[in-house]
Amino acid sequence: MAVKRSQSASRVLSIFELVSAHQPIGVSALAKLLDDDRSAVQRAVATLADAGWIRLAPEPPVRWELSAHIFTMAHLPDSMTDLRQRARPVLESLREQTGETVFLAIPDQSRFVIIESADSLHTLRMALRVGQVIGPRESATGRAFLPYLDAQRQAAMLGHAPDAKDLTEFAATRERGYGLSAGDVMPGATNLAAAIFGANAEPIAALVVSGPSDRLTPGRHDEIGELVSSHAAALSRSGSIVRPERAVAAE
Repeated sequence: MAVKRSQSASRVLSIFELVSAHQPIGVSALAKLLDDDRSAVQRAVATLADAGWIRLAPEPPVRWELSAHIFTMAHLPDSMTDLRQRARPVLESLREQTGETVFLAIPDQSRFVIIESADSLHTLRMALRVGQVIGPRESATGRAFLPYLDAQRQAAMLGHAPDAKDLTEFAATRERGYGLSAGDVMPGATNLAAAIFGANAEPIAALVVSGPSDRLTPGRHDEIGELVSSHAAALSRSGSIVRPERAVAAE
């Protein structure tokens, strides 16, 4: 039997996400963004404030921002916390070897979220932040991760069944051992990524090198891609997983 959804709970969650994205923000602006009744939005804001999730911004006019309460709840599952801790020296090592920004991303429903990063020391670099969202389509992150999901989960992340271009990219990832996006998401930016696998040989995260295309030139793709793949395999729990269909036992 289908379970009836709570419209008010959905509104509260949507408002919390909007405050996070646009803080400080007032009730009228929230209502406009949601295309919702101002009184209903006001009640939801009051609910969040009473629960301690948001607070009044210090400067007038009346606007809302996240409170420090978010930090008491912002803990990843144990397995992801462990991965994040293990990944930090790997990210720094890969940054030193490539000279570029390196980050770790995990899936979150139909998107990926950066949970750790090591910024390039170059003045011109890709500036990324923990919590930044990455779409699955066209991104190196998605192209590294999705080939190792079943068709149903691929469609759930993409919002549709993989098309011919997607399938071509997935096949290229499996053949090379890394996903590539050269200017597909952002002109002038190149990203190379490899999947990290859990104990059950399913992908749990992606390791990504990101930098300007004039430094990450096509002639360096295989070199950087192999580095990313080997570092991702070192973080994987199920052996050497550069290409799962050709995996070898862990030493």
